Amino acid sequence: MTDIITEQATAAASGAAATERFRGKQRTGAADADTRRVDTLVSELLTATHEIIRRHKVTYAEYDVLKSWLIQVGEDGEWPLFLDVWLEHAVEEVANENREGSKGTIEGPYYIPDSPRLPAEAKLPMRESEEGTPLLFQGQVTSVDGTPLPGALVEVWHADNDGYYAQFAPGLPEWNLRGAVVADDTGHFWIRTIEPAPYQIPTDGSCGRLIAAAGWHAWRPAHLHLKVSAPGHRLITTQLYFKGGQHVSDDIASAVKPELILDPGPATNGDGREVTYDFVLDKA
Repeated sequence: MTDIITEQATAAASGAAATERFRGKQRTGAADADTRRVDTLVSELLTATHEIIRRHKVTYAEYDVLKSWLIQVGEDGEWPLFLDVWLEHAVEEVANENREGSKGTIEGPYYIPDSPRLPAEAKLPMRESEEGTPLLFQGQVTSVDGTPLPGALVEVWHADNDGYYAQFAPGLPEWNLRGAVVADDTGHFWIRTIEPAPYQIPTDGSCGRLIAAAGWHAWRPAHLHLKVSAPGHRLITTQLYFKGGQHVSDDIASAVKPELILDPGPATNGDGREVTYDFVLDKA
């Protein structure tokens, strides 16, 4: 199953897909930005960079390597990957520092809107021969005051057993392991899927060259991605990890938080594992 994917899931292809998806999002344009904020942020970024150059006596040879690498990041289409791996976690912390409800974390570059709508008891779309340990992921969505949120939307997406995402690697069905589950009248949901695998971020492009040059590893721990929303409440974007999993303690994206670690047990039906995790949404 993995031979074709392994041969063709290159950084260039994955990066280009992530870049194209990002361009399709509606974002606030630079024309709407507060010029004072732009001045402050860019000036401080440049000042910090200048201080690093002076403190470490950066040479022209190193400077030229940096320029070449920055150009190549763009040509590889890896700016979304670079920013989501190394910067987004700090932006997320600031954006959600005043939340009372569930913890959030980074979205990452592989979210696709408008995934298939599924009932509260659902099985994510998957291949008939989908590999991986079956997982029942269940829980309830409530408001911060404990009120159940009927019809809450639980969007979930994750990598397969080989670490690949549908629509970002060849050979996978369009909506493989992606779905939007509508909770029942009490806010409960039951989602059947498979446990994803840890995976390396693409290493055959510019980000991979940075990782190799710095002697870092390129791994993300296995995780479920989720966006949970309900009318009158703030959407939460998060990821859930697995206790004891590889790289939970040294995620390259620095996105793991203690509150986001699942501890599944044996499934009551004897098939795989199951876990309960509830979501608490802040009021808008």
